[in-house]
Parts: sequence; C-alpha cells; structure tokens
Amino acid sequence: MNKKAVIDNIQKELFAMQDTGYRDFHMKLMPTVDPERVIGVRTPALRAFAKKYGKTEEAKQFVEVLPHQYYEENNLHGLLLEQGKNYEKCVKDLDRFLPYVDNWATCDLLAVKIVKKHLDLFIKEVYRWMESEHTYTIRFGINMLMRYYLEDEFKLEYPEKVAAIRSEEYYVNMMRAWYFATALAKQYEAIIPYLEEKRMDTWTHNKTIQKAIESYRITPEQKVYLRTLRVKK
Repeated sequence: MNKKAVIDNIQKELFAMQDTGYRDFHMKLMPTVDPERVIGVRTPALRAFAKKYGKTEEAKQFVEVLPHQYYEENNLHGLLLEQGKNYEKCVKDLDRFLPYVDNWATCDLLAVKIVKKHLDLFIKEVYRWMESEHTYTIRFGINMLMRYYLEDEFKLEYPEKVAAIRSEEYYVNMMRAWYFATALAKQYEAIIPYLEEKRMDTWTHNKTIQKAIESYRITPEQKVYLRTLRVKK
C-alpha cells in the first residue's frame, strides 16, 4: 500500500471516532494547535485503536510519514512508538518524531515504557533532549526525568539539571514546576532546599509551590511550610 493510501485510511478511521463536543472542549486547552488540525478523538478510543492497529503492517508505514496533518495522527504516532520492543530503535524513532511535536498534550502522552529496562543509558538521551532548543523536546526530556528518575533511580544531579534550565517558554517552565512539585512528593528532603534557597526563577518557584499545595501527596504540615516560601513578584 502506498503512503497516501495509508494516510487516507487512517484519517477515515479517525474521523469515524470523532466527537465534536470533545473536540470543541479540547481545542481550548491547546492554544498552540490550529483548530483545523483537531478531529476530536477521545484518548481511550485512540489508545484502543492504536493497540489493534499497531499489530498491522500498515502501522509500520504510517510511522514513516512525517509531518502529519492532524493532531490525532501525531498522538497515534506516539502511541505506536510506545509499542516498540527495541530500545535503540525507540530512541531513533523519538529523535525523528519529537521535532514535529507542537503541543503539551501530544508531548505528555508519550510514556515509552521500554526505556525502563535501560535507564542507565536513557538518562544520556534525556539530558540531550533537555538541552534542545525545541520547546516540546525539552518538555519531553523533563517529563521522562519525572516519570522514571524520581524513585529508586533518583540522583541529586537530576533536579540540578532541571533547576538550571532557563526558558521564556510557558510550556517548558510549567513542566519544570510540575517536575519539582512531583519531586517534593517523592524526595521531599532532597528537593525542599531548591525552594528554601530560591534556586529557580520566581515564576517557576511559585508555580511549584502552587502545584505542590494542590497535590494530595503533600502532607498538610508540608503545605503550611511551603506557603511561607512563596516569593513576591
């Protein structure tokens, strides 16, 4: 099957799952995405489709086609990458795909669980992505650090890397705040000095505190203390 036929088939499948009410709601959450590029497919439906579609030869052809026209095609691409069983190919495929990611939702959808078996190697890729100039590649790198390196694999150098990032991009700094709020829940004693010593820019500092206070994983006593660490703008 030629690539045009593959894409035509996929777009037909995606429009068959369209929920216009969901589309109209979801578009408001993604101001960086052209509304004309959003079909409106709920994530559970897309995941179920990806699970089935990923077993076909056509899926291999689909992931060779970039860029995609629709937001949901990008999400499907990401979900298909997650099914990969080969670590080296996974990294290669991510490197090819990440430059085309243009919104937080597609970025944060990518979990690529195969890397959990290769975390000692994967950290080098995470660092490389965090040093990118592309907003969502940086965000993806921080997200991977948050997903896979906050528990048994945690090292003090990791939050240092996130704290050192300086960006004017909202979606980078929001992920930095999310990282530190999550890190507070899992590594409180190691992370609290970043707030006590004001090691981040004011916006990320205060957003970290806000998100931590909203978290059920932070104790009431910790929340009381965190409120005292807010910085006036």
